[in-house]
Amino acid sequence: MKKAVIVTDLGYGDAGKGSTVDYLVRQAESAVVVRHNGGAQAAHNVVTPEGLHHTFAQFGSGSFVPGVRTHLSRFMLVNPPNMLNEAAHLIALGITDIWQRTTVDAAAPVITPWHRDANRLRELARGDRRHGSCGQGIGEVMADMERDPGSVLRVGDLLQPGLVDRLRVIRRAKYMQLLHDVPYRPQDQLHWESFADHQYVRATMQLYREWADKVTIVDGAFLQTLGDQHEQLVFEGAQGVLLDEWHGFHPYTTWSTTTPANALTLLGEIKYDAPVTRLGVLRAYSTRHGPGPFVTHCENTQRLLPERHNGHGQWQGAFRIGPLDLVALHYGLDASGGQDELMVTCLDRVAWLPDVRYCSSYESPCYSSGAADDFQFAPGDYTAIVRIHARPTVRDLERQARLTAQLQLCSPIYFNAQPPMGVLEEEDRVAALLKVIEDRLGVPITLASYGPTADDKRVLVAR
Repeated sequence: MKKAVIVTDLGYGDAGKGSTVDYLVRQAESAVVVRHNGGAQAAHNVVTPEGLHHTFAQFGSGSFVPGVRTHLSRFMLVNPPNMLNEAAHLIALGITDIWQRTTVDAAAPVITPWHRDANRLRELARGDRRHGSCGQGIGEVMADMERDPGSVLRVGDLLQPGLVDRLRVIRRAKYMQLLHDVPYRPQDQLHWESFADHQYVRATMQLYREWADKVTIVDGAFLQTLGDQHEQLVFEGAQGVLLDEWHGFHPYTTWSTTTPANALTLLGEIKYDAPVTRLGVLRAYSTRHGPGPFVTHCENTQRLLPERHNGHGQWQGAFRIGPLDLVALHYGLDASGGQDELMVTCLDRVAWLPDVRYCSSYESPCYSSGAADDFQFAPGDYTAIVRIHARPTVRDLERQARLTAQLQLCSPIYFNAQPPMGVLEEEDRVAALLKVIEDRLGVPITLASYGPTADDKRVLVAR
């Protein structure tokens, strides 16, 4: 049966989108993984039942499954040298046909080394007010697209004559922007060097040519061909709704639409007439990689739940952990426009905890008349926030920055998931938590993950 599934992280990212996509494509006779936002900053970990591991960045996370294709849509920002390195690792793991299974929309923007270094120099200049950027140049390309869309290099340009000249123009433009915006500091010299190295332009061009010779570059209409040929389209989102460029907590966000909006746009363009399921993914506890509001961050929970595949990043900063935050998740659910089903991951990790806490309200230090527009308070108690109001159709960064300032003053109000009677000790904690999530978010949990591999996934409701 043909269908499309849009996989969306309802939190700050790292909820398990990669392993979810890997599971989904294994259930289909044929599948295509469509990347519809973000770029090389994605880090989707997949572990196969045989023990192979890869962190997917630009290839679809279903690539371990023979025959599953990757399609990078025009909403995906492409970094060719990074993708060459990623392919080398996949080939070493035995996926020797990875390039033959990959198509890229000619309109997809290309991240150059000068976008990457400009991104890093801006982040370094912020000092202790860093935003937690991944340092991959996503924001620089997106800003250029807003200022002058014609200045941005596209995948279709990589095989055209005059590529060296285009790269030189981009290098100079980014350099001039930096001279205006960023003070020079000797300790940042490494990231300035790419602007002065004239040989780097030609070396970059050669890598782009090599990449363009390996992939199949297509136009936007090709997605319809893929939809016609394959049983399932799986749209793999990057990062999480709480980092969305318009609906995340500004300025600790990404320059990317992390909601299902881009995927729905693509499906509308090809007039896809099969069922479409929006699948929201969340961990059984909360995580955040980098700075910004994180109300339930808890050092003790972090000690009990050490992370295997995520750690302190040079650009993002610390990987933080805390109990499940249903207030933030409800906001993510609303900001994403709603979900049809939920997948809850990492249940095996919380099963053995001494207690399973969750946060369903925040304690706020103060109330003002303007706060009522942003929050829903408990009846008669203007210190207890039970809901953050989402505005899915509104783009107001001043409002999002106000939310950030208010959330950084909040503290969590915790409850314990109460187990039902008549089940085993570990199962009761998980069952109680799943019931709380389903009741509070009002969306059925259809999939649950009790480990990193596809064999550890369980269907809770027939899909």
